[in-house]
Amino acid sequence: MEKGGREARKKKVVEALNRARAMELMAISQYMNQHYNLDDMDYGDLAAKVKLIAIDEMRHAEMFAERIKELGGEPTVEPEGGVMKGQKVDAIFPFNTKLEDDTIDSYNQFIQVCRENGDAISMKLFETIVDEEQVHLNYFSNVSDHIKTLGAAYLSQIAGTPADVGPPSKGFVNSQTE
Repeated sequence: MEKGGREARKKKVVEALNRARAMELMAISQYMNQHYNLDDMDYGDLAAKVKLIAIDEMRHAEMFAERIKELGGEPTVEPEGGVMKGQKVDAIFPFNTKLEDDTIDSYNQFIQVCRENGDAISMKLFETIVDEEQVHLNYFSNVSDHIKTLGAAYLSQIAGTPADVGPPSKGFVNSQTE
């Protein structure tokens, strides 16, 4: 195949990867906003789990960026869409379930783009991330179902639980003092 065709195929894959990265950047902001709000509402356990899912999304965004750079592209820094703020606890989990379901659907389409353009590495990356997004979807769906079915009884068991997710990450600054 000619070089121009290869570059065009690579460009299509980079576009899919950047769209996925933009989706992850939005999810990070959305989930962190929800984490803070759930913590303020004193639903610490729910807040902690949403924070951990946001961290998963940060890792996904970074994985997409690394692959984009490997392909010679420039990773987007713009999230796709805005953050829904001020959600009540009973609205957060159905919202997130739909968000994850839509993400899985999009990523499965991006897998096709990768396959059609001969990029097995990017295809495997999407497949790995789809598996993790499915875990997120299952968690959000289960909590949503519990809130819908059990309502206040379920939420009262969570109220007052700690939002701690373990020891904080060292980060860059603290890692420099070792």
